[in-house]
Amino acid sequence: MRLAVCAEMVYTDLPFPERVRRIHEAGFDVELWDSRSKDLAALTATGARFSSMTGYGAGSIVEPDTADLVVRTAEGLIPAALELGVERLVVHPAELVDGQAARPYWRSDGTMWLTAARTLERLGDLGARHGFTFCLENLNTVLDHPGIPLARAKDTLALVRAVDHPNVRLMLDLYHAQIGEGNLIGLVREALPWIGEIQIADVPGRCEPGTGEVNYAAVHRALAEAGYGGTVGMEAYASGDSDDALKAFGSAFGR
Repeated sequence: MRLAVCAEMVYTDLPFPERVRRIHEAGFDVELWDSRSKDLAALTATGARFSSMTGYGAGSIVEPDTADLVVRTAEGLIPAALELGVERLVVHPAELVDGQAARPYWRSDGTMWLTAARTLERLGDLGARHGFTFCLENLNTVLDHPGIPLARAKDTLALVRAVDHPNVRLMLDLYHAQIGEGNLIGLVREALPWIGEIQIADVPGRCEPGTGEVNYAAVHRALAEAGYGGTVGMEAYASGDSDDALKAFGSAFGR
């Protein structure tokens, strides 16, 4: 198992390249969000390994009128992903603006499902051409992302299974899954063949392991027993000192 840390959420008092450097020096890979606002040369100069970044700039995979925009903006991010050496590009079940639904929907329908599946197939083909995996992230609609259709892990898993493309996988976010569904160990066992990467944060608070209700040490044991050898990323805020948050994450996942 490789461990990564989202540089958007720790060492927030430091310039972004210095955050990346701190994470790298602590022995973790790095996740980031929107690469378009970043100095890519400064990031590559840190020597860090980048595990994932947001893989589209606009549009929604569920909307026929904007699905093409998802694919076009994904194509536009390929050069940045290549420069950083990113392995996985993250997409969401619908367009987010500052973390919120650009156009909230309170019900999902068949058109959304079919559009999402077709868009993911196109992204998978794009990923195959350039050597990337596109990962569909589940979100919670209870607290952080109301109005996002097909957002729960059961929906994102069903979509990825239906698409069945080797370059389309899950970004299985256990923070979101705990809020929306629970049964995390059962979920990771069911989803294991389809996981591209796992993200974690504790609940409530979205901080490092040990600050909330989730027994991430038990989750780690279940992943190890199941033979998971991919990346686990801490997409979480530090409850206090960022160095301590990284240590707590490492400890929960066997480091």
